[in-house]
Amino acid sequence: MARAGTARANGPGIPAAPLAQAFRFLGKRWNAVVLAHLSSGPAGFRELSRAIGGISDSVLSDRLSDLVEAGLIARTVVEGPPLAVRYQLTDRGLALLPALEAICRWAAEHLPSGAGR
Repeated sequence: MARAGTARANGPGIPAAPLAQAFRFLGKRWNAVVLAHLSSGPAGFRELSRAIGGISDSVLSDRLSDLVEAGLIARTVVEGPPLAVRYQLTDRGLALLPALEAICRWAAEHLPSGAGR
């Protein structure tokens, strides 16, 4: 296993630029958490707001807009009454789930409890 700052002997390693791009987006507070909640199925704004403790409605609205714009989730208006909006993962969002699951496993195995708070 290569140490931090050393090249891997068996190849060029992970390209840094796309990784930095991914973490700039996924590292934006709450983006990955919203995706994680939608991994179990479609949800409305209120459901997400209740499920994600500590997020304000305005920030949740911004994050949902970011994720829709990136093509990771779809926003669907369900005609009423009452009128409702549902969010769900797109194929692009579903394709990201294995990576998020791998990050979760790594964090559970290698980060101390409460790290990053």
